[in-house]
Amino acid sequence: MGPPAPIVLCVGQATIDHVLQLETSIVTGHKHRARSRDTVGGGVAANAAVAVARLGGSAVLISRVGDDAEGEVVLAGLRADGIDVSAVQRVEGRSTPFSAVLVDPSGDRTIVNHTPDDLLTGEPPDVPGFDAVLVDGRWPDASTIALSIARERGVPGVVDADRPVDPRLLDLASHIVFGEDALASTTGLVGHADGLRAVDARSGAMLAVTAGADGVVWLDDGNAREVPAFAVTAVDTTGAGDAFHGAFTLALAEGADDASALRFAAATAAVKCTRPGARRGIPVRADVEALLDREVGTEQP
Repeated sequence: MGPPAPIVLCVGQATIDHVLQLETSIVTGHKHRARSRDTVGGGVAANAAVAVARLGGSAVLISRVGDDAEGEVVLAGLRADGIDVSAVQRVEGRSTPFSAVLVDPSGDRTIVNHTPDDLLTGEPPDVPGFDAVLVDGRWPDASTIALSIARERGVPGVVDADRPVDPRLLDLASHIVFGEDALASTTGLVGHADGLRAVDARSGAMLAVTAGADGVVWLDDGNAREVPAFAVTAVDTTGAGDAFHGAFTLALAEGADDASALRFAAATAAVKCTRPGARRGIPVRADVEALLDREVGTEQP
C-alpha cells in the first residue's frame, strides 16, 4: 500500500444549483427558452472538495447549510462523492444557499446566487487536521482561522479569489489564485502582470490569475510566467474554476512545485469544460493525466 491520500480542507460555500441549458445567448430584458434543466449540489468550496476527492485526495468541507430539504440534498450529494461533511453545520431557521446557473450554447455560464446574509458568519466548529487548506473567502472568519492554522503548520493555504479578497487573507495565504475580474476589482488595474505585482507589494503569497482561454499568469520571483490553456472544445465552463482550485491545492499537498501544480490544475479545468454539468463534469485523475500525456506527446522538440 502507498502513503495515505493527502487531506485537503475546503472552507466556504455549499449550495443547491438550478441549472438551465439555454438555446440562445442571454439578451437582457428578453425571455429565453431552456433546452434542459437540472438541480444539483454546487458551491465554490463544495465543488472544489469534490474535485479533490475525484482526483484521489481526501476532502473535508467546512460550511453551513439550512435546516431545509435542500440542505439534506446538498449533504447527501457530498457524502455520495466521498466528502467528509462532519464539519458542515445545519443552521435552524435558515435556507440553504442556492444559485441559478444559466449556460448558453457556447458553454459560458451566468450565475445568480442567494446566500442568507448571516449564514456564513462567526467562528466555525473545531477545525480537523489537514495537509493543505483551500478557502473561497465567503466565510471570512472561518477562512482566517483555517489559513492561520495552515501557516502555523507550514502547509499550503490557498485562496480562491474569484471576488475581492478580504485583506486578512492577503497576509495569511501561501497561495492566492485570482479570477480576472477579482484581480481587477482588487487592484484597479487591467493588466494581469501589473495587477499581480500590485498585490505582491502587499502579500507574501505566491500569486496567479486564471484567464480562461488565455491560460494562467503567475509571478515567479517577480517575473510573470504563463501556463498556456489546453486546447479543448468547451461545452460547459460551470465549475471549471472550482475544479482548478481543488486540483491546484491537492497537487501542492502532494508536494508538487507551483508550476507543476498550476499545469495539473489547468488540465483538470480543461477536461471539466468539455463536459456538461458543474459537479457532474469534474473529472477523475486518469482523465486529467491522459490530457497531460497527450499534450506532452504533441509538443514540438
